[in-house]
This record gives sequence, structure tokens and C-alpha cells, in this order.
Amino acid sequence: MNIGIIDYGSGNLHSVHNAVRHAASETCPDDDILRVTTAEELAACDRIILPGVGHFADCFAGLSGVDGMIDTLTELVKEKARPFLGICVGMQLLADTGSEGGQTIAGLGWIPGQVRHLADLVSLSEAPQLKIPHMGWNHLQLHQPEHAVLAELPARTQVYFVHSFMFQLAQPSDCLASASYGVDIPAVIGRDNVLATQFHPEKSQQAGQAFLTGFLRWRP
Repeated sequence: MNIGIIDYGSGNLHSVHNAVRHAASETCPDDDILRVTTAEELAACDRIILPGVGHFADCFAGLSGVDGMIDTLTELVKEKARPFLGICVGMQLLADTGSEGGQTIAGLGWIPGQVRHLADLVSLSEAPQLKIPHMGWNHLQLHQPEHAVLAELPARTQVYFVHSFMFQLAQPSDCLASASYGVDIPAVIGRDNVLATQFHPEKSQQAGQAFLTGFLRWRP
């Protein structure tokens, strides 16, 4: 089995690779963890991870700039139902659109909703102690604790966030876990074989490892 981590010029690839390798050593030690840079390499993957840091527009442009990558990714995930995990901006790219700098940019459209700046959603006048970006540890509120990937996480688990934008979901049922920061931030979203996190599992120590282990065991 091949676990593919997509490298499109945006994402903390080294940290993500190390965290996935550590989780795989206990869960699926015979699997290969691949750094994927082409659509052809992606086609050989049985499980896919899309990290991302920075801006929505830059990340989408980077992904689009790899010949055939979006078409192959869509075929594998949406048609062949390969398990998929998006991380941070890799989660936000699943939205219909992202709003940034007065522009609206199309996303993959896999999970209905839009990505908006936290400043548009959080009343800083009512909560002046809150700073943007939302950076640091925060508690998860599990809305679907029975989900196979979340089942090993204790209630009120703390995970690590670094972001200025959030995914505003069109359908609340797509939110598996949230975090409170002046507004309820979707921290884990998913439907069918698609799963994504706003927080960084690779920075979230034991909780992050438990989450990644759950993802590698997941059979949607």
C-alpha cells in the first residue's frame, strides 16, 4: 500500500512526512510513504494526504500548476473513493470558494461552503483578547465522536492551530469537530472518504499522532 503526501510547493512536508511515518510504524509498517510531485505518482497511491500552508489562492495555483494533478486527485478521491486527508489550507481547498483580498477564488468544491477571514466572522470588539491569526493550542469539541478516526481521541483534546481563515460550511453535518475562538471553527470536517483538519496533526503531539493513526486505520 502507498500513502501519498502531495508536494505542490506549499506545506510543511518534512514535518508531515515524519508524523505520518511515525504513525505508520505502529499501524501499517509495510506501507510506503511517498512524496508525490506528479499526477502519475499520485495515481499509484492508495491513501492521499494534501497538506497546505499560506494563502488559498497560492495553494490552489500551485496544485493547478502540476500537470494533471487536480484531475487525477479528483478521480482517485471522488470516483475511486481513496481515503483522503487535507491539512490546514489542504482542508480549505475543498471548499467551493475562498475569499481573499477582495477576490473570490474557486476551490475544489468537494465539500460545500466558503473560506472566509476570521476577522469577518469574529467580533474583536466583543473579544479584544483574541488575536488573528488563531495560533496555539485549543480544545476540540467532538460532534461525531463515534467516527472511526476520532474514536481514540478523548473529550476536550487539545490540538495546535495556525490560521487566519476558516471554512464556513454550508451543511453543519459535515463538521465532525470544532474549536471555539470567538466563533465555532470547523476543526475536522468530512463526508464519505474525505476527511480534513484545520489544525495541524503534525504539530499536535500525542493527539496528532492518535488522529493520524486513526486515519491510517480508517476503511471508509
